[in-house]
Amino acid sequence: MFGLFKKNKTHPDLSFIGVDMHSHLLPGLDDGLKTIEDTIAFVQELNTLGYEKLICTPHILSAVHPNTPQTILPKLEEVQKAVKEKNIKIQIEAAAEYMVDHEFEQLIKSGNKLLTFGTNFILIEMSYLAPSPNLGQVIFDLRLAGLQPILAHPERYNYYHHQFHEFKKIKDTGCWFQVNMLSLAGYYGKHIKKTAEKLIAEGMIDLIGTDMHHQNHLHATKQLALSNYFYKILKDVPLKNRMFLD
Repeated sequence: MFGLFKKNKTHPDLSFIGVDMHSHLLPGLDDGLKTIEDTIAFVQELNTLGYEKLICTPHILSAVHPNTPQTILPKLEEVQKAVKEKNIKIQIEAAAEYMVDHEFEQLIKSGNKLLTFGTNFILIEMSYLAPSPNLGQVIFDLRLAGLQPILAHPERYNYYHHQFHEFKKIKDTGCWFQVNMLSLAGYYGKHIKKTAEKLIAEGMIDLIGTDMHHQNHLHATKQLALSNYFYKILKDVPLKNRMFLD
């Protein structure tokens, strides 16, 4: 791994991450990719960057993206078949990115199957406008059900940028944090980049994900993968992404 952190990097190599556990690559399900052709092209590009597994996580937000296992799993099978036909040496799996709202809280309590990855991991998110008032209860309920919640891109929740103690309160509940790669590129703005860097410096980040939605994200990811800064800032971070490799 340490060979990745050399000067004058000219060949991107994200194999030290190995698994992307947050993306919107399954076609036609949310605000991510729209066609199977685009999906296969993105899978090929990410494989070239060094990824060995992609865990696709379509949004589940009842009023906007009302996905269920019944909409997601058939798309996964379609993509897996196409990847095999193209002979791309990469694993494709799917889970979901659940919005923490009242509907999700009720879904947990219903006992219906939730889309997870690994042994018991589940990806959750909040609105960018305001924190979910039931976040603590949802984390408690998920852990009670034997699931490990992962909060997607905490650095993007601007309302916590001047309340860093709120991040620590969430971590203290046993929730894992996943930072977006592009936050470190400054893609979403300098304040989000600064917060991502602080979370890393405080040892609060467990996973890193692409949160890949479209061509601009792919281009920015490839540019970041050429940046010495990116490898340097992650050099001593004990990322857990590779634990999801079979």
